[in-house]
Amino acid sequence: MGIELAEIFRSCGPVYRQKYAGRIPTHHLQAMQAIEACRTEALGGQVYVCPDCEQVQYSYHSCRNRHCPKCQNENAQVWLEKQQEMLLPVPYFLLTFTLPAGLREFARRHPRLIYDLLFRLSAEATQQLAQDPRFVGGQVGMVGVLHTWGRNLAYHPHVHYLVPAGGLANDGKTWLAAHQKFLLPVKALSRIFRAKMRQAVRKIDVDGHIPVEVWQQNWVVHCKPVGCGQLALKYLAPYIFRVAISNKRILKLEDDRVTFRYRATDTGQEQLCTLAAEEFIRRFLQHVLPKGFVKVRYYGFFSSGSRQRLAAIRQQLGQNRTRFDVTEPDQTRKTATTSEPVLLCPVCGRPMQPGGLIQPATGRGPP
Repeated sequence: MGIELAEIFRSCGPVYRQKYAGRIPTHHLQAMQAIEACRTEALGGQVYVCPDCEQVQYSYHSCRNRHCPKCQNENAQVWLEKQQEMLLPVPYFLLTFTLPAGLREFARRHPRLIYDLLFRLSAEATQQLAQDPRFVGGQVGMVGVLHTWGRNLAYHPHVHYLVPAGGLANDGKTWLAAHQKFLLPVKALSRIFRAKMRQAVRKIDVDGHIPVEVWQQNWVVHCKPVGCGQLALKYLAPYIFRVAISNKRILKLEDDRVTFRYRATDTGQEQLCTLAAEEFIRRFLQHVLPKGFVKVRYYGFFSSGSRQRLAAIRQQLGQNRTRFDVTEPDQTRKTATTSEPVLLCPVCGRPMQPGGLIQPATGRGPP
């Protein structure tokens, strides 16, 4: 039976914090503390009692930290529901921009700055090439999410974009359909992206910390079709709320060493990785984003100032605004008259009733 990230933090975190006291960023400390306290008495909660069999259940509050593996699963469903107004009945592509290895140490020292550039310049490069009439000939819509990890928790910053196969002409009204199996040439796109990043970073890297070779090598951009409408959104949802590692991938903590599983990128085969607890914590914390950083961004006709154009696009595509079901089985269910979840008794299956509150240890619960 595996263990949870919170258990590793509670067991090995104190030594880590003591060893690197004064060097750990505040937002890293806050993430650790939130994950350790998540769904424990420290945050308080609710007592539930079954009126039939008198079974008692304790439901502790979640920390709601965006890096906590316990708090992100249900958020994907909520996000899907909110995206329905943006759903288009066309094929979609997943476009991925990866920061080259030679830039990653610089990004580690200046995360907010480089992550912002990664978003903005990759979107600019895409829009620039999409204007070419050989490909789209207009503005495309882009929903992007930042990831900073590889499958073994290595530092690997990249942005995934979900992009419909088509765009708006320069008149802001006419829909231009793109090819269903080809969106943009990735080699040309990577060169444009590299040039834009080089121009921006040269103004920052005044001491020449970035190797010259970074600007001479090929940069990695991928583009692949991922289906239409609902399928495409469901494809992206896990990317939106995925954290660096899920609890189910962590297998054991033994002799201050953590073992977890991952799938190798080249073969797809499942492999095991064992790290000293200190290294495991360090790898995880390097993926904690700066406070307030927006990791999901919208560009083109998906941007907040342009979404009124979506109604016109839908009309041209012959689509009415529709809803789709994204609910999945859970331990709770919702009544027909309220959106509040109902906890079911694990013994008899009947709805349980609130039986009191558990006050948080700190005097206040999560936000």
